[in-house]
Amino acid sequence: MSKELPQPQQSEEVDLGQLFKLIGNMFDRLFKFIGGIFNKIFLAFVWFVFFVKKHFLKLVISGVIGIVLGYALQKSSDPVYKSYITIKQNYNTGENMYNSISYYNDLVKQKDFGTLSSILGLEEDQAKSILGFEIESVITENQKIKEFDRYLKTLDTTVAKTITYEGYSENLKDYNHQYQQIDIKSKERNNFKTVFTKLIQGVNNNPYFKREQEKDLKELSNRELALKEALMRSDSLQKTYRKVLESGLKSKNGSEIGITFEGSNVTDKTKEYDLYKNDLQLRDELVLINRRKADIENIIEVLSSKQDSGSIDDKKEVFGFKIGQKLFYGLLFSIATFMVLLGLQFVKFLEQHKNKI
Repeated sequence: MSKELPQPQQSEEVDLGQLFKLIGNMFDRLFKFIGGIFNKIFLAFVWFVFFVKKHFLKLVISGVIGIVLGYALQKSSDPVYKSYITIKQNYNTGENMYNSISYYNDLVKQKDFGTLSSILGLEEDQAKSILGFEIESVITENQKIKEFDRYLKTLDTTVAKTITYEGYSENLKDYNHQYQQIDIKSKERNNFKTVFTKLIQGVNNNPYFKREQEKDLKELSNRELALKEALMRSDSLQKTYRKVLESGLKSKNGSEIGITFEGSNVTDKTKEYDLYKNDLQLRDELVLINRRKADIENIIEVLSSKQDSGSIDDKKEVFGFKIGQKLFYGLLFSIATFMVLLGLQFVKFLEQHKNKI
C-alpha cells in the first residue's frame, strides 16, 4: 500500500501543469485577439489616408463648388433677420413660455397671421414677415455642474448618494434653466420690441405667477417687519445694559469693568456684546430679504436684447456648431462626394470578390 501512495500526488502535479498551460494558452489567444483588432484599425487608418490622398483633388473641387453654390444662394435668396432677447426667470415660468412659443410657431405654420397679429399687437403685414420663433436655455456645462451641486445639498444624504450627474442631466428640461434666449426670425428688418414686450407681459400678468409673487412678497414683508421689531427691542435692551454698566462703574471705585470682543475669555463677554452680534445677524437677514424682494419684483426680467431692427442670420447649425452658409455647403458637397467615392470603392471590392462569396 505504501508504494501506491505517491501516485495521486503525481496525478495532481500533472493536472496543475495542464491547468497552467490552459491559462497560458487562453491569455495568448486573448493578446493575439486584441493585437489583431489594433492591427485591423491601423490598416483601416492607412487605407483611409491613401483613399483620401487618391481622391484629394476631387474632394477639394467638390468643396469649392459647394462654397460657390453657397455664395450664390446667399446672394440670390432673401435675407433672414434675427431679433432676440435674453431673459431671467425669477419663477418657474419656463414651461409656460415654451408652450407659448410652440403655439406661435403653429400659427405661423398655419399662416393664421390674423390671430398672431392680434395676440402680439402687430400689423398683419409685420406678422406675415415672421418666419418663426425659437427659445433655448443659456447655460454652460460649468453652470450645470454648479446647479447639480446645489440640488444635491437640498436632498437627504442617503438620497443624494443615489443620484448621478448623468441621471440629473437627462431628467432636467431646457425650460428649467433660469436664463433663456428668445429669437424671432423674419423676412423683413422690423422692430419687434412690441412682440417681446407682449411675450414678457403675458407671463408677468399670468394669474398663477402673480399669486405666487404676491404670497412671496407678503411673506418677505412680514419677516422684514418682525426683524425690525427685534432690532428695536435689542436697541432698547442695549441702552438698559449700558445704564447698568455706568451705574456699576460709579458704585465701585477703582474697579474695572471691560467690554471684551472675539478672542477673549468667554466668561468676560458682556450681554451687551451678545446683543450687538445678534443685531449684526438681524441686519444681514434684512439685507438678504431686501435683495430677494428686488429679485422677485418682476416675474421675468430682460437682461439683454437685440430687437431694434434685427441682424442678418445666415448661419447653419452642424453638430451643435453654427457655421456660415458658404462653409456649410462646401462641407456638404465634400462629404457627399466622399460618400459617393466610398460607395463606388465598395462596389468595386464586391466585384473583385464576388466569386469568393
